[in-house]
Amino acid sequence: MFRPLSLAIGLRYIRAKRRNRFISFISAASMLGIVIGVMALITVISVMNGFEQELRNRILGMVAHATISGAGEPLHDWQHAVELAHTDPRVIGAAPYAEREAMLQGAQTQGALLRGVLPEREPDVSQLADKMIAGRLDDLKPGAFNILLGKELALWLGVDVGDAVTAFVPEFRTTPVGVLPQLKRFTVVGIFEAGVQDYDLGLGVIHLRDAQKLMRLGDGVTGVRLRLTDLMQGYEVAHDLAARLPDVYRVRDWSRDHANFFRAIKLEKTMMFLVVSLIVAVAAFNLVSSLVMLVTDKQADIAILRTLGAAPASITRIFMIQGTLIGVVGTLLGLAGGIALALNVETVVPFIEAVLGIKFLSKDVYYISDLPSELQLHDVVITAVVSFALSLAATIYPSWRAAKINPAEALRYE
Repeated sequence: MFRPLSLAIGLRYIRAKRRNRFISFISAASMLGIVIGVMALITVISVMNGFEQELRNRILGMVAHATISGAGEPLHDWQHAVELAHTDPRVIGAAPYAEREAMLQGAQTQGALLRGVLPEREPDVSQLADKMIAGRLDDLKPGAFNILLGKELALWLGVDVGDAVTAFVPEFRTTPVGVLPQLKRFTVVGIFEAGVQDYDLGLGVIHLRDAQKLMRLGDGVTGVRLRLTDLMQGYEVAHDLAARLPDVYRVRDWSRDHANFFRAIKLEKTMMFLVVSLIVAVAAFNLVSSLVMLVTDKQADIAILRTLGAAPASITRIFMIQGTLIGVVGTLLGLAGGIALALNVETVVPFIEAVLGIKFLSKDVYYISDLPSELQLHDVVITAVVSFALSLAATIYPSWRAAKINPAEALRYE
């Protein structure tokens, strides 16, 4: 079978047993470095994707995908907004809510966000009912002034189910003794655990009717929360619905409410990608060293090829092919190992913990105690491209040096 000269010689150099064992060792180390780097890169990025997905799911379990609220005033015609939302095929559920910052007082005092909801509609827009560890969402009854607290918030306030807490909101009323803040005593009827500190330590949930009385909203609400078929369309869907309502409304989605948090995760993932990519870069530098030594070892062969009429470009391609093949094989082996490890992190990590007798992420310290993993195709593709590009770049200088060898000088002492 016909093969170009450069390819044939490059493949022959790969298969041939080298006289210099040190060069062979450096080449093997370079390939192993690429394998380890690619494997580590895919695994680390997949684990970070898993953490991001887990945090997003926990956050979105407590907040809506999008909200439509009044512009500086309560939303009174919320029933129409809910009905309009249900006519949009992109909307799964819609429910009214009322929110206000408050100061909660039990054995201790702690600031928190007080949210009023309708228990029968809340499952349409959040997973609060599934997060309960004591009590039920249905225990919120209008006029009973009951409250659900996050686990950490209840611990901080020093209260449990059946205890009472007093809520102070920044709504002032005039009395014979002066201006006093609006306050109300609530009975704790349930405790939830969202797995996110912002909600476990900073959220109290009450019935919407009680919230309207406490916050002096009348029949109005703060806004309407939406749950969508595609959470990435949150702002677009909310904006479309707001445009169909008669007045001016404020539109927000989950990505804007937590923009800094997810931006920090994205930045951290990018930095981790760059840091772990240095492993592949170091392996590529080793590949440069092995090819430079190989060129030195093969000076006589190169000189003979040049005297037989081989062009400098052909000599360049020989060593570029050899270095590229090492990089491709290392990349493919690394991809296989990285994909296998990323898909089995949940199995591998517990096994390592059992063997070593340690716990990497203790439940007493971390909200997420297991290492999640989510393998994404574009991360695999980017990793493969970066590894291949670095391997190809590593062959440029040694190949150029081989093409510059003077046949007369190389064969002088042969």
